[in-house]
Amino acid sequence: MFSKVLSGATIGIDAYIVEVETHSENNIPAISIVGLPDNAVKESKERVTAAIKNSGIVLPHRKLTVNLAPADIKKEGSSFDLPIAIGILLATEIFSSDKIEQTLLLGELSLDGTLRKIKGALPITVEANKKDIKNIVLPADSVHEASIVDGINVYGMNTLNEVIEFLKDEKEFQPIVTDKEKLFSKVNVYHLDFSDVKGQENVKRALEIAAAGGHNIIMIGPPGSGKTMLAKRLPTILPPLTFEEALETTKIHSVAGILPKDKAIITERPFRSPHHTVSDAALIGGGSFPRPGEVSFAHHGVLFLDELPEFKKNVLEVMRQPLEDYKVTVSRSKMSIEFPANFMLAAAMNPCPCGYFTDPYHECTCNTTMIQKYMAKISGPLLDRIDIHIEVPAVKFNELASKQSGEKSSEIRKRVINARKIQQERFKEIKHVFKNADMTTKEIKIFCQLDKASEDLLKMAMNRLGLSARAYDRILKVSRTIADLDNSESILANHVSEAIQYRSLDRDIWGH
Repeated sequence: MFSKVLSGATIGIDAYIVEVETHSENNIPAISIVGLPDNAVKESKERVTAAIKNSGIVLPHRKLTVNLAPADIKKEGSSFDLPIAIGILLATEIFSSDKIEQTLLLGELSLDGTLRKIKGALPITVEANKKDIKNIVLPADSVHEASIVDGINVYGMNTLNEVIEFLKDEKEFQPIVTDKEKLFSKVNVYHLDFSDVKGQENVKRALEIAAAGGHNIIMIGPPGSGKTMLAKRLPTILPPLTFEEALETTKIHSVAGILPKDKAIITERPFRSPHHTVSDAALIGGGSFPRPGEVSFAHHGVLFLDELPEFKKNVLEVMRQPLEDYKVTVSRSKMSIEFPANFMLAAAMNPCPCGYFTDPYHECTCNTTMIQKYMAKISGPLLDRIDIHIEVPAVKFNELASKQSGEKSSEIRKRVINARKIQQERFKEIKHVFKNADMTTKEIKIFCQLDKASEDLLKMAMNRLGLSARAYDRILKVSRTIADLDNSESILANHVSEAIQYRSLDRDIWGH
């Protein structure tokens, strides 16, 4: 007897349909699984047989062959348990179903027959919908993320017996539907706010400019000056996620299995802050069966690297490709997988090993060689991809003791959203540019033209402050964003003047 059950698996953040074929014959009882299964899939026969027995079903003594097609793609994970179990029950004629041709099954089975949460439910549901599959059945803990896909009936089940009842039409089950409008009505409800930060008005301004143009930013200051506190509040002033952005971000978290079971979709921009001991594979993504890394988890959000020089040099160097291409390509002998990685980089560092080189209140104990060696840990090519450098001074006592609250994140966000709308209109005919930070030299020449006064000012700054050549394009990009925040079509001298201040790491004071 033969049966075929539909299931699914993921490659990168996309999915493909897997046909679970089961052949049953009179022979010495055994179960063999073919079709490039990994160890977790091979072990499923033990889980499946125990789950079937503990669900009160007696299997006949037959030889069973299970094939996972297409057979040339490696299958991993435990989500094939449920379709294998149902395929075995159909092939051994325990029951029959008219629904099975239009139903996709996913789920890990416990030994007692209950269903456990799986990875990748959202991208598999999206793919099933594209293939016009009518129903998808998966564990109740994974149903929320799948239920945001329109056009397919999503059923959450708790046990193997419930799935059998559904397929035999013995019991009526209602598909789970998620109200997307209600979900997105809660967007931008953050627990943190810029009004919590005392003083540091110049740094808040730099973060506002970074958010408005999508610029990467690095903050340099002594310990305790508020660099981490400010960075954590950066997502609160970014524009809200669109549904398409939210869906793509949720897909990444879904395939990695880090999406909370009660969360249907990510509605707030991610904020990721890996420790400086992170490996390059954990930061970028990889592994024998590639999975996304921190740069992909921060997609459409903020990646915060605190104590930047403490990261291993090879880890920082692998950041260069995603910062340039907004994606990570992981190549293996049999496959090449792309993960999206369009994020804002926010970094923080001390100005020297002891941290007090620029602090007027503490004496620095480092010599020039130590400072140069410390700064050299961040390579020129990486620094070249960071548009804004801002010094974060220690907060004065009268600012800390002040009872007056600063400007709220919601007010700053309004200006950021307005600036982004101006940029969207400007770049609507250019496919690869969505915000000022995306501009290449070609777009800079078109959209960042200076008048005589601004050009003279920039020329003088380049010469007097010892700014590097790489600072030129960055200053123009940031000037364009400052002009957008001012609702100015032209880049004026005051915009250029402010942008020049945000290149502190290019100056000769650091011993370059």
